[in-house]
Amino acid sequence: MVLTGLATVGVLALTGCAKNTPKGAAGPTSTASISAVAKDQSAADLLPASVKSTGKLMVGINIPYAPNEYKDPSGKIVGWEVDFLNTVATKLGVTVTYNESSFDNILPSVKGGKYNLGMSSLTDNKTREAQVDFVNYYNAGNQWATPAGKKVDPDNACGLKVAVETGTTQQTDDVPTKSKACTAAGKKAITILKIDSQDAVNQSVILGQADAFDADSPITEYAVKQSSGKLTLSGDIYGAAPYGLAVAKDGGTLKEALQKAIQSMIDDGTYKQVLDKWGVSAGAIKQATVNGAQS
Repeated sequence: MVLTGLATVGVLALTGCAKNTPKGAAGPTSTASISAVAKDQSAADLLPASVKSTGKLMVGINIPYAPNEYKDPSGKIVGWEVDFLNTVATKLGVTVTYNESSFDNILPSVKGGKYNLGMSSLTDNKTREAQVDFVNYYNAGNQWATPAGKKVDPDNACGLKVAVETGTTQQTDDVPTKSKACTAAGKKAITILKIDSQDAVNQSVILGQADAFDADSPITEYAVKQSSGKLTLSGDIYGAAPYGLAVAKDGGTLKEALQKAIQSMIDDGTYKQVLDKWGVSAGAIKQATVNGAQS
């Protein structure tokens, strides 16, 4: 769904990319309206000259990760993060071109200058901050899901097989930490099943190839809702951390421009309207920050 007054979105799809529209994905779960978005000249003035000259933000994104970012039945990239960034772009007076990428290639591509920024539910943590800077815009936690009728305690999943998307903090940090706790207690390690697509992660549990999967809380909740009763939430949300737009450390004043545009959205209410429209307002923030990782 396109928001009133948003920037035009160009989509550059990678050749050979498999169809990845989530089954039953029907867009926003709310009928909340979005106000027209006004340009914030003070934020636009902070853009680096290279972005001003092209009038575009080249963005690396990984698909699918519904409802944050995915393709609708027509093949268009949509999601609440897409609506969010389109609104940021309108605040800055530029347009957005989304470039599909594997998740673990986004940060190196931002660092290397291929993209102006990366946006793909990127959790801001100290390890990633060593590579790039983050402009924070949302808080999300970890949430597990299992086949319907089965419960797995995320703090006692020793000896089980847990699916995660490759390159996510669930694969690099969360599940490995829980597995080490198992072995330290003399129990069997968790077998970590790394899969490149979140849709395939979800399916691995539905098909019995894994006992559970671990993902960001809005992703897991949406997957359960879309599973026609085949998946269930397991355990509580934990480990809340900020999402951030990733920008190169030598990216000039881009992070300041993004931070000011996001704060403008927060202050005028369009930020909350976007989140309300998609039913993800639980992770809303009140202050746009830079490099807000706690660990």
